[in-house]
Amino acid sequence: MALLTSKETASDNEMAKDFYFPTSKRALIIFTKNPELGKVKTRLAKTVGDQNALEIYKFLLKHTMEITKNLKVDKYVFYSENIYKDDIWNSEIFRKKLQSGSDLGERMSNAFSEIFSMGYEIAIIIGSDMMDLQSQDLKTAFDTLQNHRYVIGPAKDGGYYLMGMKEPNPNIFRDKKWSSDTVLSDTLNDLTQEDYILLEEKNDIDHYEDLENEEAFQKYLPSHLNNIQ
Repeated sequence: MALLTSKETASDNEMAKDFYFPTSKRALIIFTKNPELGKVKTRLAKTVGDQNALEIYKFLLKHTMEITKNLKVDKYVFYSENIYKDDIWNSEIFRKKLQSGSDLGERMSNAFSEIFSMGYEIAIIIGSDMMDLQSQDLKTAFDTLQNHRYVIGPAKDGGYYLMGMKEPNPNIFRDKKWSSDTVLSDTLNDLTQEDYILLEEKNDIDHYEDLENEEAFQKYLPSHLNNIQ
């Protein structure tokens, strides 16, 4: 990995200050929450409990790591609170940064700005909890941006699971009610005069109903909620 740092990092969070030379014109931003009990998948936890919600989130993190690790782009994991040097995100493959900003929109906007300031020509952001997302979907999104200014992956709950662009646009991240069913429509209103492409709609995992019939998740559900015997 093309890394330039002037000193040995004093702590894992010091990795956020490391400067990376781009090895590609394309960058993938992966937003992740630190996997801590009671702090992830809180809406899902209301039904399945905090511990099960945490295990489901870890399962989704692993899925995201697996589908992104071999992509021929530079990959950045932006942690919500603290960088973990030794976790599932191999530091030889994934470059590690910290999110900054007062809400999700500002944090995404800042991440795009940081990535483009490094010299990348195309950048895509995803979360780390999309079971329906596969490597080919990401390859398609990057290829789509060769001929269009924006690419968006709409989620069935009215949000989006992927956003890609060729230059920073802070406006599309402002004045949004995040985690609501108006995020996608409000964002598309901001892009009325822009050239964008919508990808296939996909389901993200926020509530029990999003996974109740998915076999992969049954082992993480309390016995009274296990629908597949």
